[in-house]
Amino acid sequence: MEEMRNIIQRYGHKRVSLAEAGATRHRSIFNGLKALAEDQPDGKLTKPEVVIIHDAVRPFVDEDILLRVVIAANEHGAAGAIRPLVSTVISPSADGCLDHSLDRAQHRASEMPQAFLFDVIYDAYQQCSDYDLEFGTECLQLALKYCHTKAKLLEGSPDLWKVTYKQDLYAAESMIKEKISQEICVVVNTKDEESVGYLLKEALRNELNCINITSTPLDLPGRDTQNFLMAQCYSFIHVNVVSSDSHETQRFLSIIEESSLPLLYPVVVVLVCFLDFTLVPLTQKMESLVWIRDLAKEVKKSNVLLSGLLINHSQDEQKLQESLQQGASIIGSLVKERSSALAGQLLVA
Repeated sequence: MEEMRNIIQRYGHKRVSLAEAGATRHRSIFNGLKALAEDQPDGKLTKPEVVIIHDAVRPFVDEDILLRVVIAANEHGAAGAIRPLVSTVISPSADGCLDHSLDRAQHRASEMPQAFLFDVIYDAYQQCSDYDLEFGTECLQLALKYCHTKAKLLEGSPDLWKVTYKQDLYAAESMIKEKISQEICVVVNTKDEESVGYLLKEALRNELNCINITSTPLDLPGRDTQNFLMAQCYSFIHVNVVSSDSHETQRFLSIIEESSLPLLYPVVVVLVCFLDFTLVPLTQKMESLVWIRDLAKEVKKSNVLLSGLLINHSQDEQKLQESLQQGASIIGSLVKERSSALAGQLLVA
C-alpha cells in the first residue's frame, strides 16, 4: 500500500483511492466494491451507478471501449469486452489424450474492461461462495449466476492483450514508443506564420504525414505549452530563430519538469536553431552551442532527452526547403527512436 501511495504522489494522480488487495482476483474486486459501498469518513468515495472493473496487465485500454461498456452496462446490467480466439481450445482426457476441441469461430476470449450496474455486481459478490472467491476468474459469470443478468458482449480492440510473460514487456514498450511518437508540438518564439518555425512545422507535416503536428508560441509564459503537456504530448521541437541563447530553452525545460506530465517515458526535446551557413562559419556556431551537452546531461535525470539541430537558413528558397525537409527527416528519427544515446548531440541539416 505504501509503495502505491508513493506512485500516486510521484506522478501526481488526484482522483485515486486505495483498497487493500485480497489473496485472489475475486477477493480483491470484492474489497474494492465494499470500499465503494461503505460510507467513507473522508468523503472521497461515493457509491456509483455503474462500476468498471479492469486489470493493470492490460495497460492499453482506450476511452472508446470504456464508454461503450458503461453505456451497455447501464442498459443491460453488465457488459464486457471480448476478442476472437487466436488459438483453438482443446480439452484433454484424463490420460493426456485429446478428448474434444471447440469450434474457434463459435467462441470468444473474455477481456477487460467490464462494467456493471453497481447493485448488480455487489449483490453477486455478496452471494459468492468461498469456492467462487478462491478459484473464480470471470466477473460476468458471477452476475449471470447470482443475479441472472446477461452481459452485453462488445468487440474490443487488439490492444487489450495481456502483458503476461517477460517478452511481452518488450512488445509493450514498443507500443508505448509508437503511441507517444504520434504527437509532435512545435514550440516557436513568434506568432508570425511566415517565419521559418512555421515553415518547419509544414515540412514536418509533409515528411511525417501519419503524425499529428501542432504548434504553440512561448510568449504566454507556459500556458499554451501546459495545455499540450496536459494532452500527454511527449515530443517537442523548440525553435529558436533569434539566437542560440539557452535562456528560452531552459525556461521551456523547466515548464516540462514542473508539469504534471508523468515522466514514465522519455520526453524528446529537439532544440532547432536557424542560421545562414554562408554568413556565419558552421564551426563557430557549433562551438557556441556546446552548452547543449551539459544541459542534456542535467535534464536526462528527469527522463528528458535533449538534442540540438542546426538548419541552414539560406536566402535561396530552394536550398531552404531542402534544409527544412532534411531537418524534418532528422526530427522524425529522433522522435521515433527516443534513444538516450542521441541526447546531447548536435545535428546539422
